[in-house]
Amino acid sequence: MIGVLFVCTGNICRSPTAEGVFRAMVEREGMGGAFRIDSAGTYDGHAGEPPSGPAVAIAKRRGYDLAALRARPVTVEDIVAFDHVLGMDRTHLAALRRLAPKGLTGKPRLFLDTAPHLGLREVADPWMGEAADYERALDLIEAGCAALLEQLRATSLTA
Repeated sequence: MIGVLFVCTGNICRSPTAEGVFRAMVEREGMGGAFRIDSAGTYDGHAGEPPSGPAVAIAKRRGYDLAALRARPVTVEDIVAFDHVLGMDRTHLAALRRLAPKGLTGKPRLFLDTAPHLGLREVADPWMGEAADYERALDLIEAGCAALLEQLRATSLTA
């Protein structure tokens, strides 16, 4: 089973959206059993809360259900347990590398590094923004998740 963990700040916008999108993509491909998918945040102030209302609404319009997800903080154990630990921006990457045990500081990486064709390395935080900010984040997350799935299909799933 391939473990994929998406990480953002509060685990209420970007990372739960990525979790929902990636989960839907692997389910559509009939590969749900091959993955362990989760999300977490570098900040624990939203622990137990659902994703933000705009994130849920915009994802739902595109066919992704985030309603059951709840925010939680990322742990050292997550970095050890998940094969792919993906931060949404450089601040998350730095926090993950500080949290990582010795020998695993190189394991976390930026989520959009899976999709270099986009020409971006970060998914901007839509929190407290306009609907268009959430739409843009979802556009990038869909593209990044599709690229990630393609990479994993080509490497991990065929190994």
